[in-house]
Amino acid sequence: MDEKHINLALQGGGAHGAFSWGVLDRLLEEDWLTIHAISGTSAGALNGAALKAGLSRHQGLPGRRAARQNLDYLWAQVGQISDNRVVRWMHSLVPTPRGMERLAELFSPAAWLDNLTRIFSPYDYGPFYVNPLGSVLRELPYPDFSNTRGPQLFVAATNVRTGRIRVFTNAAATPDAVMASACLPNLFRAVEIPDPDTGQMEAFWDGGFTGNPAMFPLYDQRLPRDIVIVNINPLLRDGIPRTPVEIADRVNEVSFNASLMSDLRAINFVKRLFAEDRLQNRAMKNPLVHMILDDVLMNDLNARSKLTPAPGLLARMKLAGQTAADTFLRDHADALNKRDTVDLPALFAGSGIIG
Repeated sequence: MDEKHINLALQGGGAHGAFSWGVLDRLLEEDWLTIHAISGTSAGALNGAALKAGLSRHQGLPGRRAARQNLDYLWAQVGQISDNRVVRWMHSLVPTPRGMERLAELFSPAAWLDNLTRIFSPYDYGPFYVNPLGSVLRELPYPDFSNTRGPQLFVAATNVRTGRIRVFTNAAATPDAVMASACLPNLFRAVEIPDPDTGQMEAFWDGGFTGNPAMFPLYDQRLPRDIVIVNINPLLRDGIPRTPVEIADRVNEVSFNASLMSDLRAINFVKRLFAEDRLQNRAMKNPLVHMILDDVLMNDLNARSKLTPAPGLLARMKLAGQTAADTFLRDHADALNKRDTVDLPALFAGSGIIG
């Protein structure tokens, strides 16, 4: 296989981010595939940081091994239900009697946590509060992802004050920035990071509200044209949600896909201009878009399972990601650096103005 050059765009989605773990694990097996940039949000930022740190530590096969080791460690920490810092923190939010807790979890652990976050704020716990993701990131086997070596890393977060997206890269892509990108406001306190322009502290929430993932950093002319999007939230879901849970789940999916759909619509518009030869002598990039996804699996899950990182679910997600990446490589490896493998006009067919 000839050498191919790509950028990665990694969606966020809580425990469902283990799907991207499987995708990356499979892609790292191919020595002909070079990753130049990674844009990640929330769980995608966690995956991107682990990947970047490994690849920047070593060249070639040792770097790929280091990246896989980082990813394995990251998700092992997320999946250790019996002694997991994230889950232990969630359980420590309120002194629920263990018998009542077990009863609630027996029926719906995700519903128990969801209801809990509607009553209690992460600001209610004073000095006992801790964001466990920081130590997980700092204890990666290869923790240095705030450097200029290897692929570029772009981490998206949402500025609480302005509601705008902020992308951290190079030295600014710190553990705090990754924690900010993964900061669901009903679970974690906003992460405060100094603004280098003003010197003031700014508070940040999950990047999925404004860019899931952020695509625009990958339009840089110095990067390859190919953007491989790893989808976590299903684009299509048949049937009309009817129960309160189904409605809430679909609202979650639509909301966290909104920025991606907007970016893809803009790319589709630019592609039409290129096809009509209307962008001559313009410094405009014509990206090649690819997707690795498993909408069948994601339709079988619900948004609440994003908050329940049970080992069985994570293993299922990783295997699905490996399988989806393997299918993508089998069907589309030759198309990389040559043409799109996503039919954007078909994706947006029927979504225009009716009148």
